Amino acid sequence: MKINVNQVWTVAEHWEGNLKPISFELLHWGRTLADKLQTSLASIVIGNAINNEELQKLIAYGADEVYSVQDPRLSFFVCETYARILTSLIQSFQPVVVLGGATTLGRTLLPYVAVKVHTGLTADCTGLDIEEGTGNLLQIRPAIGGNIMATIKTPFHRPQMATVRPHSIKPLCPDPFRTGWIHRIPIQDQMIDSRVDVLGLDPLDSGRSTLDSAEIVVSGGKGLRRGDAFSLIQSLAQDLGAAVGASREAVDRGWISYPHQVGLSGKAISPKVYIAVGISGAIQHLAGIKSSEAIVAINSDPSAPIFQVADFGIVGDLFQVIPEIRKHIHEQKKKKGMECHE
Repeated sequence: MKINVNQVWTVAEHWEGNLKPISFELLHWGRTLADKLQTSLASIVIGNAINNEELQKLIAYGADEVYSVQDPRLSFFVCETYARILTSLIQSFQPVVVLGGATTLGRTLLPYVAVKVHTGLTADCTGLDIEEGTGNLLQIRPAIGGNIMATIKTPFHRPQMATVRPHSIKPLCPDPFRTGWIHRIPIQDQMIDSRVDVLGLDPLDSGRSTLDSAEIVVSGGKGLRRGDAFSLIQSLAQDLGAAVGASREAVDRGWISYPHQVGLSGKAISPKVYIAVGISGAIQHLAGIKSSEAIVAINSDPSAPIFQVADFGIVGDLFQVIPEIRKHIHEQKKKKGMECHE
């Protein structure tokens, strides 16, 4: 196999044989960087039982090559084992950029590997670019509590490594006619860390927030004034078939649990519709919703920052606005039901 150095790499993630959305989001970032560097883009897959159809999806979403390392012993993520494999690949193929998701896997694996290959890593990036003239990766991320955006470079070491927040960019439209190479790389026994043995996995509580996949999210903030008022948010979300979100302020006040928190210190999401109720729109919160297709803001303060990014805004008392919206929803549902029976 011909060795292509100076490639841009992304680390794909999967579960039960299916690639996760972050794999395709990373390819959009990687495609943009590779084109600016005039080099090729490769995606790295470490795991087991990921079929050729799934691997071809990486090509369709922008990869030129896929390096697939599969073995039954790689069915579950073990940092030490995965790190040995990724480190060996980096040392053999010498990519110029390696990107991973700011996920449980990426936040664990990539810092570990960065130390092994003697390079730096910028975590939780929300933007990436290439510096003209130097080819340095510009790694952009919030700093000082999200009050500024820092641009970080790794000018003296390669590869340049970064983790990127999920939902910071949408995947490219897949092209089923794209062609590329899939390289199947055998695993070496010494790469398996025998000190770690996965005995089993406990699934997350099914009642936890579904923010990551929800098409509609209704979030409440400090404007609710008290915890029992969060029932307004939950009722509206139920009417709309939406997930329930919250600002950090609402979570810190104990009105709702942390899995519902949206923003830099919570989850970055990209629903079709995001409804912010009583949320002023601090930069930390806005960073978590910027990929939403449509943002609806309900706030009594006409100068609230949330209105600067909202597609639709309602200035008014949420305790009056929400019941009116729910009343209209119920009327529309009733009307639709009557039409269905005619």
